[in-house]
Amino acid sequence: MTNLQLTILGSGSAVPLPRRSPTSQFLTLSGRHFLLDCGEGTQTKLRQHKIGFGRINHIFISHLHGDHFFGLVPLLTTLHLLDRQKEMHLYGPPELEQAVQSLLDSTGSRLRFPLIYHVAQPKAPTLVYEDEALWVKAIPLEHGMPCWGYHFQEKPRPRKMRKEAIDRLGIPVAEIRQIKQGAAFTDLAGTTHANETLTDDPAPALSYAYCTDTAPLGPYLKEHIGPVDLLYHEATFTETHRDRAQQTTHCTARQAAEGAQTMGAQKLLLGHFSIRYDDLAPLEEEARAVYPPSYLAREDQVFELSRKDGKLYL
Repeated sequence: MTNLQLTILGSGSAVPLPRRSPTSQFLTLSGRHFLLDCGEGTQTKLRQHKIGFGRINHIFISHLHGDHFFGLVPLLTTLHLLDRQKEMHLYGPPELEQAVQSLLDSTGSRLRFPLIYHVAQPKAPTLVYEDEALWVKAIPLEHGMPCWGYHFQEKPRPRKMRKEAIDRLGIPVAEIRQIKQGAAFTDLAGTTHANETLTDDPAPALSYAYCTDTAPLGPYLKEHIGPVDLLYHEATFTETHRDRAQQTTHCTARQAAEGAQTMGAQKLLLGHFSIRYDDLAPLEEEARAVYPPSYLAREDQVFELSRKDGKLYL
């Protein structure tokens, strides 16, 4: 069973290329849908992947550099033209609301649906989204301007009822919820049945961390995110251009891999590639030399993460 699906809508850095768009991802986790960053051309990519615009109710913006933000207002105005009525939730920097409203005002644009802003705090991780299935925290990163990563974490799932136990013991529907939460069951004869005889273990919760753009922050990310099933980490440069990475507060592929190793990430996706690399294989090779479960997040790839027999599959 697939529990997490991630579509790479854009894998590039500052300058768009014909086959490498600026950063954007579409994440599905626990049946919820999230758009992560919205670089130029994002809505075209959504259409190419047949992702219905109506599925997007939550958009997370890491920071206000153009390659992560310049597609947002065009997407919002398209939703207006498509007669969207439902509210849209936007998550990101404190300046996000002013930036969006300024662009709408300067172009004479009005939206027929409300925008609801959720502000990430600059000095500490912030819980910005929560429902019965999962939560999302914004994690401050280190970049040339205020920037946040996002940590998506499923909550522990209830135990799975065994149908044969329900039928054999005549368990009332009213008691099933408590049993799924770990309760025992006492039948009409007064016999108590332990929970482990009535239920099976649930599928383990999954987690995803989205970290772009940032200088190397391995120990910090370990403290505030910790072990994660799938980590997306920017890898703008190779070690050949390590000095340039430091100047621009970005990472090399090796530094991304070292961060994943420090955090205890199960799988690593590399992205946000500089336009200087036509061939991306050296970045993957550099990361795998440090941390073998490293993969390129290439344009238009769809990654599916699931657990089976206690193992994690990508």
